[in-house]
Amino acid sequence: MKVVILCGGKGSRLSEETHSKPKPMVKIGLKPILSHIINIYAYHGYKEFIFLLGYKGQVIKKYFSKHFPNLNFRFINTGIKTGTGGRILKIKKYFSKNENFMLTYGDGVSNQNIKKLAKYHITHKKIATMTVVRPPARFGVVKLNGNKIKFFAEKPQTSLGWINGGFFVFNQKIFKFIKKFDEMLEKKPLELLSKKNQLIAYKHKGFWQCMDTLRDKNQLDNLIKNKQAPWMK
Repeated sequence: MKVVILCGGKGSRLSEETHSKPKPMVKIGLKPILSHIINIYAYHGYKEFIFLLGYKGQVIKKYFSKHFPNLNFRFINTGIKTGTGGRILKIKKYFSKNENFMLTYGDGVSNQNIKKLAKYHITHKKIATMTVVRPPARFGVVKLNGNKIKFFAEKPQTSLGWINGGFFVFNQKIFKFIKKFDEMLEKKPLELLSKKNQLIAYKHKGFWQCMDTLRDKNQLDNLIKNKQAPWMK
């Protein structure tokens, strides 16, 4: 399967880091987070990648044209203001009928088994499979009995629902559900797939973390520094 990575956003909440480079090029440890994402897939045997570029896309192209010589990269300029769905629509011609492909965002890491995700998608025969995760809590959790603390856990994984974890598998039929270049994948396309019973959840209960803020970046940096990064093989 080909691996498609959404790399076009500005990353406005990381403006300290993204003034001169796109969000996927923000370094975690010594390497851009995009390198970490590529390594997750490469570890499981994936070798063909399509980068959907936008904001400062030339920075990504220049860097990765010189790295990972054993992998096959294709760089597609999808525009600055294009929606996440629209970016995907622009690569329709690269997929044959009923071909399955991976898709993820350029700002999140996980220790999930990508091969198991692919097998799950193929077994269930749906158009779209979404990895869902329990969001990590931002603060320590305290349970009280009066003014006595009965339980405390520093930043546990929350038990309140599941969220989009960003690691998808799609069938080529997904393109029928994206109509416009300004469309967001997370709005009408996925909502319509859900209504038609063509969107299935793959529950990942292990490590997952996106890099939305500088705080997230520092947390990921610390995991690498302390040699506790679960996504690194």
